[in-house]
Amino acid sequence: MRTMILSTLALALLAGCTVEPWVKPYERARLADPIMQFSRNPVADNYMQHVYQAREAARGAEGGQGGGCGCN
Repeated sequence: MRTMILSTLALALLAGCTVEPWVKPYERARLADPIMQFSRNPVADNYMQHVYQAREAARGAEGGQGGGCGCN
């Protein structure tokens, strides 16, 4: 009885490991929707990141370009 329960449990756990894409090909178009982006305005976020890097002397930590005083 114990062997049967363990084998059933093992089969149930292995069934969850099937190789199947989580995102179907016909659903991938939805991932490109602007609502799925982290930022609503990436240009403004890049500028604010540049100002932060110039003020805090933290250039390069977030992968931004530029430097200096932030007056350009």
